[in-house]
Amino acid sequence: MSKVYLSHNNITSSYGFDSASAIKNIREEIAALQLVHDKNILPNPFYSSLVPQQKLQAKYQELHPKERHTRLEKMLLVSLANTIQKSDLTLTDRVGLIISTTKGNIDLLEGESDFPQKRAYLGALGEKIKSFFGFQSDAIVLSNACVSGILAVAVAKRFINQGAFDHVFVVGGDLVTEFILSGFNAFQALSDMPCRPYCKTRSGINIGEVAASVLVTKDASNLVDESVLFAGEASCNDANHISGPSRTGEGLHRSVNSALKQAALRAEDIDYISAHGTATLFNDEMEAIAFNRSRLQDTPLNSLKGYFGHTLGASGLLEAIIGMHSLKENTLYASLGFQELGVSKPLNIIEKTTSKEIKTFLKTASGFGGCNTAAIFKKVSE
Repeated sequence: MSKVYLSHNNITSSYGFDSASAIKNIREEIAALQLVHDKNILPNPFYSSLVPQQKLQAKYQELHPKERHTRLEKMLLVSLANTIQKSDLTLTDRVGLIISTTKGNIDLLEGESDFPQKRAYLGALGEKIKSFFGFQSDAIVLSNACVSGILAVAVAKRFINQGAFDHVFVVGGDLVTEFILSGFNAFQALSDMPCRPYCKTRSGINIGEVAASVLVTKDASNLVDESVLFAGEASCNDANHISGPSRTGEGLHRSVNSALKQAALRAEDIDYISAHGTATLFNDEMEAIAFNRSRLQDTPLNSLKGYFGHTLGASGLLEAIIGMHSLKENTLYASLGFQELGVSKPLNIIEKTTSKEIKTFLKTASGFGGCNTAAIFKKVSE
């Protein structure tokens, strides 16, 4: 199999329109979460991170669009345009496109919209992104609950190893909408405070929005300083419940162990875990059980949800990109909001941003329907 790397990347968020803006704020432990008062989305105030509309529109106009696009499409286009430009790749039939999202243009079904409702189909979203840039291959839209972002990167790696593509651009995003917030509110899972993953005082989830993109490639000559080697990945669905995670962490445990086997690594070789950490009672407990079963209870671990909230189909991709920069800077970023361990098994939560030599990291995600994905990345020099 070819060596596969993660290379050029972009984070479009409330912090700004590049990865550097996000990393700078995370390093300084500054949350993007703000109290939002918008009764059109939710009757009560809620904490979220929202991409500023006017700034997004200005960035979008710099792309000189020839047709109108939805808000989500604008976010995806702005992020992906930056990554494609930096990569300097010609979009031949050897270059693939994967889009990760959970709900796509779901806002078009809420109230009045200038766009036809058929634009809400995920295939229509894929076609718009493909045609804007002129990809020769059809866009693959990957929508598998909250593992979508990191699973999309894993699927890109598989396509390259199978010889289907030499490079794959992965872009992911989701919006903060009435549909999404009302759904989590119905589960009584929304927190009215900034979320606190793994903390004893955690009270639920915040929802945020970003678009993120990365080049997955086998070309070792088209790398950047933060590039990482994609060492191993695996996915397992424990089919426990439509919304509730496995009480034994079975699916996540098996995913981690399979990813370690593919990477030819042991648990003690992992220097850092970028975990899912939604700050809901059941998810955080499940992860603690799974990591202990995988002998990773002493490995430094964080959740980045305290910065952005849960960005759904973009979250795994977003957090993988931040992990790339974490390795480059030899820095463990704090799990923002954490105060006191509130799960039944021990975890080594990163409480303060600290410098440490790190060579490998594990990214995990878990989602509705019992889906779980684990991916392992290494410094290119290792």
